[in-house]
Amino acid sequence: MYVCMYVCMSQELIPLSAAARKVVKRGRAHLTNVCLKPGASLWWLSRPVDCKSLLLFYFTHAYPTLGRSLSRTETMSTCGIDDDIPQGERKTVTDFCYLLDKSKQLFNGLRDLPQYGQKQWQSYFGRTFDVYTKLWKFQQQHRQVLDNRYGLKRWQIGEIASKIGQLYYHYYLRTSETSYLNEAFSFYSAIRQRSYYSQVNKEDRSGLPELVVKKLRYYARFIVVCLLLNKMVVVKDLVKELSDEIEDYTHRFNTEDQVEWNLVLQEVAAFIEADPVMVLNDDNTLVILSNRLSETGAPLLEQGMIVGQLTLADALIIGNCNNQVKFSELTIDMFRMLQALEREPMNLATQMNKPGLQESTEKPARRENPHKYLLYKPTFSQLYTFLAASFKELPANSVLLIYLSATGVFPSGRSDSEGPYDFGGVLTNSNRDIINGDGMHKRNQLYKEMHCLHPGDLYPFTRKPLFVIVDSSNSVAYKNFTNLFGQPLVCLLSPTTYPKALQDQSQRGSLFTFFLNNPLMAFLFVSGLSSMRKSLWDKCHDYLRKINRDIAQLLTHSRSIDQAFLQFFGDEFLRLLLTRFIFCSATMRMHKIFRQETRNYPESYPQLPRDETVENPHLQKHILELASILDVRNVFLETTLDDY
Repeated sequence: MYVCMYVCMSQELIPLSAAARKVVKRGRAHLTNVCLKPGASLWWLSRPVDCKSLLLFYFTHAYPTLGRSLSRTETMSTCGIDDDIPQGERKTVTDFCYLLDKSKQLFNGLRDLPQYGQKQWQSYFGRTFDVYTKLWKFQQQHRQVLDNRYGLKRWQIGEIASKIGQLYYHYYLRTSETSYLNEAFSFYSAIRQRSYYSQVNKEDRSGLPELVVKKLRYYARFIVVCLLLNKMVVVKDLVKELSDEIEDYTHRFNTEDQVEWNLVLQEVAAFIEADPVMVLNDDNTLVILSNRLSETGAPLLEQGMIVGQLTLADALIIGNCNNQVKFSELTIDMFRMLQALEREPMNLATQMNKPGLQESTEKPARRENPHKYLLYKPTFSQLYTFLAASFKELPANSVLLIYLSATGVFPSGRSDSEGPYDFGGVLTNSNRDIINGDGMHKRNQLYKEMHCLHPGDLYPFTRKPLFVIVDSSNSVAYKNFTNLFGQPLVCLLSPTTYPKALQDQSQRGSLFTFFLNNPLMAFLFVSGLSSMRKSLWDKCHDYLRKINRDIAQLLTHSRSIDQAFLQFFGDEFLRLLLTRFIFCSATMRMHKIFRQETRNYPESYPQLPRDETVENPHLQKHILELASILDVRNVFLETTLDDY
């Protein structure tokens, strides 16, 4: 039963005050504004309510002083509780309303927390987890009373579970602990398995479109979590279900967001198909591969290898490429680098500290993964703010990694000087149009481009160990670094151009980042292979591990290598990135199409000794052997390369 609500005093109609309307619009008292008529405000109440409750609601919000004198039980009567129900059940409903209201306040407050920094947000997240834990258990323990007296619907239970899933996902983004992704997955999966949203499309109420949008957003969030966990089978099922839901939504309602939801489907479909090579089982089913760091992923440090003791603590992953596959503000390059900097997820139950239970006096558990910030198309000020926050909180003997996947910005005209602001850099977000898609031109050639991260902009952060990866058409601008403070500093730079056959695949992600994420699959791609059997994949993967071990020996035994490389080589993640970089560079230098068309290869600052690393005959022999296993040796040069 729905009641048209007016507040009656002395036989006059008194519309709700502005303060009351504001409260109602926030969702309290379960009211929804459906229309406004001249001279009065019309509101629909989601359940029957007595006149006393209406008056209490009005006075509570129209006259705060009077409202504060009312008891908690009386004010909570606005939840729609009849006076004739037992006191115990009445208390159950009022307690539920209190927890629900408190949880919404805390959840909405999360968006006001600073996105950077690692300490300010922890206590607030802890309180939010505590309230949602109590709310979830409370509705489980008192489901029958809430069904009968409150009118609790299954989609409302699903909404609570969805909020908890979002909490775990955002906690993962804040901590980089992949175990929290598993917890988010468990709650999202429960919503689907228990069909909490199944009756949404059948609800006969004025707010139906909004409820359906809640369901669509749940699907989009669930897909993101499944992508990050490599649960591709579930992703494909979810995409099909989401497609059906969007079709039903757009068929039943004439909404303005139809194009946006169809774009979501297109983006996730392109994201799934971004990998250009398939690994198949004997029954032709697709093998799902994980590109996170496993226990045997990075080459082990052998006796006699002298390396530094630095640890990768923080990473900024920045994506600002035009026309690259993306989903939910995560480009395919960002996604691949994100996984390259994480270990395989663990079950949260095996960990000591849960976010909702951690006391402020406890020391946080040792972080298995480096902390990461994901910045999609940031402005220069946003990027610099996050850089400064990471730099400030970087622990002793730790490394800050900056990954830049962005469109190149080139200088227009020649400069008499060759300083750190004279070679351009990579694009930061602005409202300006990009000319020719690949670079930006300045109106006044006397000035430097300000919507650009120049190499000189990173100079202040070289006061601490810094590891930079630049994947851009103007990556060579970052060769012009000067190590002003004597701290370890390394830049890994992508090729600036690729052969034409590979340029056509640029929307599916950069080849350079692909090598850093999954070097074997990238090797198959440049060799012209699109699929292979699992047994052959395993054989090649074992051989690649042998190549990585040999690359590690080449680096640590080199007499002319810059010591900065060895300072970073003690960290597992950085060690793996360095070995993959050398494998990528050596492969491209031996590849015929790269030699014939571009003669453009990955570079680094400081420069690596070519004859001892990327052009080492022993490494070249290994690459030819790997090509022979795959029967693609004709793609590579047979003779030792000359210096060029």
